[in-house]
Amino acid sequence: MAIVSSLDGSTGELTIKVKGRFDFSAHQEFRDAYEKVDSAPALYLVDMGETTYLDSSALGMLLLLRDHAGGDSARIKISSCNSDVKKILTISNFEQLFEID
Repeated sequence: MAIVSSLDGSTGELTIKVKGRFDFSAHQEFRDAYEKVDSAPALYLVDMGETTYLDSSALGMLLLLRDHAGGDSARIKISSCNSDVKKILTISNFEQLFEID
């Protein structure tokens, strides 16, 4: 499991790439990816192009990110999901809370 984050200073977009299994073992690494950013990002992009697995603790971590980013006013996009990951997000009704593509 590896989580890599980068902030684009010109757009204010924080990209968080989740590689491999997204489960409880990634909890601290995922939180550090957005909590240790000096400024408030305009957009959070969670790139799941290399995510192979997602469990209920990962769903909880996404909700914690949403709370941290401002709740209902947060701009969070989840992108590049494979069909299995997208199915879990859809079943969980996360398309109502996040922009998913």
